Amino acid sequence: NILSGNIVATLRYGDRIAKRGNIQPGCSAIVYHDAGQKVLLTQRTDNGRWCLPGGRLDPGESVEECCVREVLEETGLVVEVRKMVGVYSNPHMLIEYTDNSVQILGLCFEVAVTGGALRLSDETTAYGFFSLEEMESMDVMENHHERIVDAMAQQIQPFIR
Repeated sequence: NILSGNIVATLRYGDRIAKRGNIQPGCSAIVYHDAGQKVLLTQRTDNGRWCLPGGRLDPGESVEECCVREVLEETGLVVEVRKMVGVYSNPHMLIEYTDNSVQILGLCFEVAVTGGALRLSDETTAYGFFSLEEMESMDVMENHHERIVDAMAQQIQPFIR
């Protein structure tokens, strides 16, 4: 179970289980440090797990606006989108809330910091830049770990998963 605000969500896995839910688009950001060897992660307030900065797309905004807004809200950094890392959808994972069930359609972007100052938010309890090796001993959200590995591959074309 994960907690978002005062709402408990349960992750369910099964063969094509997401067909029982609604599609929820969202964005996540890859912020590099140390010549691309480390990536910014935040520790979530709701479940204590590590993840990329990001979140749900709000009605009336573009995916670029969503990515920039979520990074600012969660980290205090002002960023600009540089390139798409990949598009992610897992039909075998469903997030169940008390009033809604969703399949995440995640768009991951590489971003560049243009301003702001790194800080905590009401959604984060810690942050840091970590290498893939350092992440091995951390509780990183599985779907975000996949995005980080893809980003570190530096493939020119976006991944579609």
